[in-house]
Amino acid sequence: MRVRIITSKKELYEGEAKQVVLPGRDEEFSILDFHQPFLYRLQRGYVKISGVGTKPSQSGQSFFIKDGIAKMLNNNLTVLAEA
Repeated sequence: MRVRIITSKKELYEGEAKQVVLPGRDEEFSILDFHQPFLYRLQRGYVKISGVGTKPSQSGQSFFIKDGIAKMLNNNLTVLAEA
């Protein structure tokens, strides 16, 4: 899936991923390729991205956010966040 993590000041991440774990309002939840469309409010926590590359050093990244909104549509995940 295509993933973008955007704050008001800069884009934290743009690229492909196999899995993304988001800090939801109720608990963490995982997003995989071709997940159904959704719009969800996020809370303070880490956005964890897995499967971003073929090298072990590219295997995962995480970004701390204070809150935000996640939107999944047409295999594109967009996270608008305050970091």
